[in-house]
This record gives sequence, structure tokens and C-alpha cells, in this order.
Amino acid sequence: MSATIDVLHPEHPKKVLMIASNPTISKQTGWPIGFWASELIHPYYEFTEHGYEVHISSPRGGKLEVDGFSNPEDRSKYSEDDILSLGFLKSPKHAALIEQTPALKDVDPDEYDAIMVVGGQGPMYTFIDDEDLHRFIANFYEAGKVTCVICHAVCVLLKAKLSNGKLLVEGKTWTGFANSEEDYADSFVGKKIQPFRIEDEARKIPNSNFIVQSRFKPFALRDGNLITGQQQYSGPEAAKLVIEALGV
Repeated sequence: MSATIDVLHPEHPKKVLMIASNPTISKQTGWPIGFWASELIHPYYEFTEHGYEVHISSPRGGKLEVDGFSNPEDRSKYSEDDILSLGFLKSPKHAALIEQTPALKDVDPDEYDAIMVVGGQGPMYTFIDDEDLHRFIANFYEAGKVTCVICHAVCVLLKAKLSNGKLLVEGKTWTGFANSEEDYADSFVGKKIQPFRIEDEARKIPNSNFIVQSRFKPFALRDGNLITGQQQYSGPEAAKLVIEALGV
């Protein structure tokens, strides 16, 4: 840790909990899927460079797996230029952080100043109907804490409800994976990848303002304590908004 970082938080660093999908199998493609490497690793870097203490968890706990297309060493070469993720995955110290994650039920949310829920292909199956995860996110938000969700993980915001029964995103402006990006991804692999599209479902929600920007360009926004990012290139932007919201 550099001297600069030590000065930022010498004794009581801000603490961020990052939540990633457990591995599963896509019912659409038959592929093994999990979380998108850069969506966890790039924000992790932003937070740790600011002296934050970062913990990684998952709904069920255990070992996590990256989506193949997000692995810099994947034969598809889709993410071959992501040297930051390559370094993380090759570092024994850092790779160990996703070898045995704690289950969300064993995490005390009171210990954290912010959460970031990261996407990938897994969340569309593992997050969408996980009521415990929805409740964890909604409760954290209602506690007045910074709540960040990016890319396909924003599928949780289609269902996460506050204690008054209203959707968390009611009255909010937010973003997530765009239809234009789904079109590109489907075309790249030659098949439909996702079981549904976030943009289509989000636009059905009344009194909620879902917006997207250019395809695969960094875009994140903040509405109060809710921060959302559009896709994998938006992770660092979302992390910077979290840092800004925490005032450090």
C-alpha cells in the first residue's frame, strides 16, 4: 500500500462490499457463466487505490467463476486487452479473494459504507429471483447507505422492493445493459444470450426513468444514494460516483 493511500485512511478506511454472482449454467446457451471479470476487478482497483477496504461476497458463498468472454486468456480473445483483470486473476493474493467468498447471509451489512453489485451473465439467472438478495439491497438502501448496481446485475432492481412495498427504482433515474448492447452480443456469438432484456423490462415500470447512452461507452449515474452503471465499461465510473458519494 502506498504512502498516499495510507494518508487517505490511516486508521478507519471506508468499507465496500462487492457482491458477485455464483456460477451457474445458462439455459439459453448451455455455457457455464458467472460474473464479468472487469466489473468486479476494475472497481475493486478504484476503491483500493483510494484506501478503501473491500470485501467480496456472493449470495451462496464459495468459489466464483468469471464469464469466459471476460477472461483475458479466453480463446475468444474478447477481453484480451484487459490487462488489469489479467493481473488480478494471475495474482495469488487477489485470485484468492474469489476462491472462497462468504455467503451473503453471513455478512453484516452494518459493517459497510457502500455496496456494489456487479454483473455478468450469471445475475440474469442467479439474481433475478433471489428474494434474499433483493431484500439485502433494499434494506441497505433504506438504511441511507450508498447502493451501487451495474450492468446485468441491475436486473435485481426490476424486483427489489422497499418496506413500503414500492420498487426501489420508483421515482429514480437509473441505467443498465442496453438493448443495443444485447443486439451486439447476440450477433457476436450468433445466438440469443439472455433470457430477457433489462431495458425492455425496465421501461415497463411506471414512475421510473430508465436511460441508456451510447453502446459500450462508459456511463454511470447517481440518483441520491442509488448509483447504477450501464455495462462492463461503466464499472470505474460507478466506483468513482461511490467514492464521491462517500465524500472521500
